[in-house]
Amino acid sequence: MNVRVICNPLDLAYRYQDVRTPFAGRSVYREAADPTVVFYRDRYFMFASMTRGFWHSEDLVDWTLQPSEKIPAIDYAPDVREVDGALLFTASRRTNGRFFRSVDPLADDFEEVASSDIAFWDPDTFQDDDGRLYLYWGCSHKEPIRGVELDRETLQRIGEPVPLIAAETATRGWERPGDDYVPIVRRGLIGKVMDAYIGDAPFIEGAYLTRIGDRYHLQYAGPGTQFNTYADGTYVGDGPLGPFEYDQHSPFSSKPGGFITGAGHGSTFQDRHGNWWHAATMRISVNADFERRIGLFPAGFDEDGVLFCNQNFADFPMQLPDRAFDPWTEASPGWMLLSYGAAATASSSLADHGPELATDESVRTWWVAGDEHPGEWLQVDLGAVASVHALQVNLADHDLASHAPKRRDLARATFGKRAVFPDSQSTEVRIELSTDGHEWAVVHDTIGTRADAPHAFIVLPERRRARFVRVTAGAMPFGAAFAVSGLRVFGLADVALPEPVTVAGERPDPRTASLRWDAAPGAVGYNVRYGLSPDKLHHSWLVYDRTDLEVGSLNAGHAYWFAVDGFNGAGVTAGVATRIG
Repeated sequence: MNVRVICNPLDLAYRYQDVRTPFAGRSVYREAADPTVVFYRDRYFMFASMTRGFWHSEDLVDWTLQPSEKIPAIDYAPDVREVDGALLFTASRRTNGRFFRSVDPLADDFEEVASSDIAFWDPDTFQDDDGRLYLYWGCSHKEPIRGVELDRETLQRIGEPVPLIAAETATRGWERPGDDYVPIVRRGLIGKVMDAYIGDAPFIEGAYLTRIGDRYHLQYAGPGTQFNTYADGTYVGDGPLGPFEYDQHSPFSSKPGGFITGAGHGSTFQDRHGNWWHAATMRISVNADFERRIGLFPAGFDEDGVLFCNQNFADFPMQLPDRAFDPWTEASPGWMLLSYGAAATASSSLADHGPELATDESVRTWWVAGDEHPGEWLQVDLGAVASVHALQVNLADHDLASHAPKRRDLARATFGKRAVFPDSQSTEVRIELSTDGHEWAVVHDTIGTRADAPHAFIVLPERRRARFVRVTAGAMPFGAAFAVSGLRVFGLADVALPEPVTVAGERPDPRTASLRWDAAPGAVGYNVRYGLSPDKLHHSWLVYDRTDLEVGSLNAGHAYWFAVDGFNGAGVTAGVATRIG
């Protein structure tokens, strides 16, 4: 079966960081975030924070890490756009920004061409159809996102910066900080410091401009990268510096539920066929707030020019047809999750890190082997034989500070110091399937290859009937213990579809809807879809084991429509859209 399929989080060779802070001491973990993707010279280039280089791909499926020492390694939120036929690179700086240019990035020909007269954080450059160049920037709980025109030759500003976007949490529920939009409760010394510095204000950041026809969509992120509610909204205007009007369909990119959450601070781009995509930041935020990954979502503009992302089941397998396709009806291969809550066993386990944590559909919890030697294994029982089409093995970074060597090339960061490890680490695994737990067939094996696949996603050449899945470790990063946050199995189960669901609820405040529904026989979970009209249910929130949800992301002053879709291993039963509020 020749199918181009990916699964979020993207399986990239995310770099490790050595981070030292006065509050938390030393930590070592993978990170990549704030992605900018550009299609240049018939190839896709992805630049992301803390990568010490970039990734490139011919098809958006297979990505190759290209190291570079010519662009800054620890300057956050790198921005890359094609400007006058070359790639123009810049990134965040508390001091004056720097610009680099490349005409052949695979040859690592980046050259610093200018120092800005602006100190900026979370920059975005944009060249309009008339050749004029603009810069947008901002990452603050109190300062707005700003924009200014740049001189194309000197890259210095022309005129004074214009304030463009500021927070308005009184009417925009999704901008409120906190997991599930619940106010943050901070404790201890660190909490007092953060309260004094930030209070309860959101961070408004991550500008990115996209032009469609004669309309300019200025995108931005909030309320904070460490929350499951991290999302992207948009303003729309008639010119690159506005005036802009808030799009009430915001946030257009939001993923608060499922295995891995968050879908903020990213870039919106077209592929070679004209399909729109949105690359964004997804959170783990266990070892540190900035422990993050990258997600890729089908996107587009509807018949009314509204920017959207299809984030229904956005961490399930997603196909990428090698042609123009409908992002709502053709993105899914139809494979469902078979492993949620599946019984799990292991060769050994650390206390409080039992094997059940590998099937609870949370990237923020993980099983850890009790021994650090290769050969440790994890096994799941799906409960019945099913058709297996794909598997995903998500590795976790557990206690790596006690295993990884200390870097000597630390550089000063916003808080403390950090360095990016220059070398990839081995993540070798063998995956086997069985119908009876006794006879096993190997379907994937990288042991001995020094492969680095922290979120390995394996599409089987043809479906396999199986009940048991076992993954065995080879070499692991820095010789640490085998740790798995999610052993996820996708395919189709031999069960009936869930019964339909009817949703009810009320609006306890203008920014929130309290939803409830009866449990659907046979349902494993529910995908809550919502929007400003029954034909624009662009938002979604996936949940398991519950029949209620507080949706706090609404824009005040608007009625919303909601539908709850029940799902299981056989597929999805769509719910009927109901107006609430």
